[in-house]
Amino acid sequence: MNEPSQALQALGPAVQHTHLTSLPLLARGKVRDLYAVGSDRLLMVASDRLSAFDVVMKAPVPGKGRLLTQMALFWFDKLSGIVPHHLSGDAPESVVTPAEVPQVEGRAMLVKRLTPLPCEAVVRGYVVGSGWKEYQKSGTVCGIPMPAGLSMTTPLAEPIFTPATKAAVGDHDENISFAQLCALIGPARAEELRSTAIRLYQAAHAYALTRGIVIADTKFEFGLDEQGTLTLMDEALTPDSSRFWLASELAQGRIHALDKQPLRDWLASTGVTGGAEQAALDLPDDVILGVYERYAEACHRLCGGDE
Repeated sequence: MNEPSQALQALGPAVQHTHLTSLPLLARGKVRDLYAVGSDRLLMVASDRLSAFDVVMKAPVPGKGRLLTQMALFWFDKLSGIVPHHLSGDAPESVVTPAEVPQVEGRAMLVKRLTPLPCEAVVRGYVVGSGWKEYQKSGTVCGIPMPAGLSMTTPLAEPIFTPATKAAVGDHDENISFAQLCALIGPARAEELRSTAIRLYQAAHAYALTRGIVIADTKFEFGLDEQGTLTLMDEALTPDSSRFWLASELAQGRIHALDKQPLRDWLASTGVTGGAEQAALDLPDDVILGVYERYAEACHRLCGGDE
């Protein structure tokens, strides 16, 4: 057995899907399984499923769901002074049977049921990804005019807010203008969403820098509680929803991403970047391990103690 295979085996079995019989299953997303807990709460369980280009891969990453949950819980607590979050304060293990506890322990959140806003709040501190492609063509990012001469490693003078519609599993999110967002959720709510998302990004970015990480961009999801209060939901500031770069590498003009970049690179080398053909691929062990190691480093740096 080669070294990557041995390292993956040491992580223990992966959780591809959860199977809780004590609660009604509402949905399986790209990563999370969602169960109803009465009429006012939800149990969100982070599996080890791995997705890229909006397609769930055949192979999971052992332990990934636990890392995602640890980071999300950390950020919900750290940023709670800016906006309320959806955590109920109750232990996820309290709503399943004793036999089901191993399926949820360390990888679940028990949350309040909210009315989700039909959009994603994306904040960008750098021009990268789809924004970089657009910038090269038109000098804009999501229709917003940008200064000339930017590179992917050039920080923006101020972060920009680029909302998107929320797509179903397997579909692509679509960027929309702020005017379209106003039409979708109302001007006052759109302004609140934009200012809140930018404040969250700025606070998280400042903290991450002290841990040697640059948050290049991120996306947030919000809902409304029964009083109509804007509330942070789903997850926040994990490698699944953000681009984390090592600050030491960025200072040298290089990008070393603490996310699923090993998977993206490998898929690009195969020429397959979407659809059923991608979903059927067997991933090499070194690619799976590479994703785990980058997620684990991000988690350790951001959530660990003093270095």
